[in-house]
Amino acid sequence: MQNYVFVIDTKKQPLNPISPKKARRLLDKGKAAVFRMYPFTIILKTAIDNPTISPCQIKIDPGSKVTGFALVQNNQVIWGMELEHRGGLIKKKLESRKAVRHRRRNRNTRYRKPRFLNRRRKEGWLAPSLEHRVLTIETWVKRLIKFCPINQIWVERVKFDTQKMQNPEINGVEYQQGELAGYEVKEYLLEKWGRECTYCGKQSVPLQIEHIHPKSLGGSNRVSNLCLACEKCNQRKGNKPIEEFLKKKPNLLQKIKTKTKQPLPDAAAVNTTRNKLVKVLRSIKFVVTGTGAQTKYNRTRLGLPKQHWIDAACVGNIETLVLKTSQPLLVTCKGQGGRQKAALNKYGYPIRHNPLKPIKGWLTGDIAKHQKLGIGKVTPRSKGSFGFTPLGMKGYKSCFPQDISAIHRKDGYTYSFCQHMPEFTWK
Repeated sequence: MQNYVFVIDTKKQPLNPISPKKARRLLDKGKAAVFRMYPFTIILKTAIDNPTISPCQIKIDPGSKVTGFALVQNNQVIWGMELEHRGGLIKKKLESRKAVRHRRRNRNTRYRKPRFLNRRRKEGWLAPSLEHRVLTIETWVKRLIKFCPINQIWVERVKFDTQKMQNPEINGVEYQQGELAGYEVKEYLLEKWGRECTYCGKQSVPLQIEHIHPKSLGGSNRVSNLCLACEKCNQRKGNKPIEEFLKKKPNLLQKIKTKTKQPLPDAAAVNTTRNKLVKVLRSIKFVVTGTGAQTKYNRTRLGLPKQHWIDAACVGNIETLVLKTSQPLLVTCKGQGGRQKAALNKYGYPIRHNPLKPIKGWLTGDIAKHQKLGIGKVTPRSKGSFGFTPLGMKGYKSCFPQDISAIHRKDGYTYSFCQHMPEFTWK
């Protein structure tokens, strides 16, 4: 089952999304044309008087690395997407730039007084790698509103309670207990230990929360002392110290001890950006918030698989949910490219000149249609012909700019599907 297709009228106003089958019929009969490839959108060629609009909800499951999106209409999930962020790449590039600046300032040059008093951060400042998550989610929400009638935005506001995970015996105001109690700790352990048994590595089996240092020997309930184990390994270990249980597997013992000391970067990233994300989304549409424990409770109750876009569909108070698609759009944020005028080798010396962009109106990564070669990606050259790589093929062929027509311009993202590209008739 493929994602539903977005439809806009002759005035570029959003209409109800339709199934791929109906979209293909409209394209074959010449009643519509392709307006945008990702997300796939068609535009009608004739006006419609007083169309019936059924509003949809955008549901978002923010994550530190991947954010899930889902469009829900009348309790039916008609469209899904998983957006992979590039916060780690941003952090890496900033650290590299910092190292270059540090080396430059420590050369044999004149003394320069440090300037820090004029570099105060504004209130609400976020690190660039975190700000990027908020901005990309905002970009995609605005983009979807252009192509689909949206009346509400549902977003998961709290994913992890780091204070509760670090110290379950915390004093003060007690946490309210109910059906959702403990879901946040379990969800964090599943992500931290890769959804597999810590001791034998089995996957797709029921996992139990296990105390690394036995509780009968003074072990605590802190998240740093918890892991996941299958029933067989949990019974074999019993109340043995982990050093005794894994004395014949020193490498695994060291790996577990190292992993238990890891901090909570993913949980901290989500918690840091959650308030600003909700504030930004409220400036666009009415926002409904939910908790991570509630999301997992809904998914478990409905018997749905664990995927980011399905988690997004389970955000908030829901009774039933029907999946009308099983092929979400996979989007990876790559950025718009650098501004280097020359490519460098590993030693930092220039090896070739980077041409000015765009070249004859084309950028590397644009998707176009060739009269004979079909649909593919364009690699423009300053002189001579262009490179053209048909989708699903390796290597490129030569073509001329006048023989290709643009389908999708490079926008800083790469796109793919879980199974295969939907086949449409391109007009």
